[in-house]
Amino acid sequence: MTVPEGINVAAALLAGGARDFRSSIVGQVSRAPYCMMGVCFECLVEIDGIPARQSCLIPVRDGMQIKRQLGAPELKVTNIGEGHE
Repeated sequence: MTVPEGINVAAALLAGGARDFRSSIVGQVSRAPYCMMGVCFECLVEIDGIPARQSCLIPVRDGMQIKRQLGAPELKVTNIGEGHE
């Protein structure tokens, strides 16, 4: 899709007709942007393979790969407590 320079991802997706940005963790209910200023976290999407990005805070750029966020992102925990006393 082609969008104006300087627009954020959420605005670009809304302008392109997207209405379901993510599904809620409980009940898998469709969610979409609400506040458009980074407070509500309703606009979470996966951008370039990184889940849970606030699309209203990310400016668009050429070649972005954007996917709907499905539920909670996987939590990768490694080396808990290593190096800490």
